[in-house]
Amino acid sequence: MTAPGTRTGEPTDPGTGPPPPARRGPGRDQLPVVAVVALGGGAGAAARYAASLLWPVAEHGFPWTTLGVNVTGCAVIGVFMVVITDVRAAHRLVRPFFGTGVLGGFTTFSTYAADFQRLVDGGEARRALAYLAATPLLALAAVWLAVTATRRVLEWRRT
Repeated sequence: MTAPGTRTGEPTDPGTGPPPPARRGPGRDQLPVVAVVALGGGAGAAARYAASLLWPVAEHGFPWTTLGVNVTGCAVIGVFMVVITDVRAAHRLVRPFFGTGVLGGFTTFSTYAADFQRLVDGGEARRALAYLAATPLLALAAVWLAVTATRRVLEWRRT
């Protein structure tokens, strides 16, 4: 007969049985991803800051630098995605580093919102609305054009 709480009469003390399987922390597999996103984000933000130093915008001027950074970043993401999906497989950390980190830090849709508010507060409602509409339209057009052009170049090189 077996003792209560056991199947075969073994002791119920958990310290006497085989050790439980090793458990990993819930985010442990994500640490390298978080690290490369942070590194890439720092690099992208530094590049954006450099662009703002190279092409400063007047206090009440149109935010051409932010518009240019966002459109350029979107075009680069279009090329990047074609390269890592159609040309060659990338290491698992390339997309988070470059796509999320570098380009996420480089493009700045929060500054886009702040620029819009700055234009409105400065009495430039028409310019603000033009900027509000132009940024996402140009950004989406940049992605589409970059993807299309990259695929055509790749097809041309294969023939």
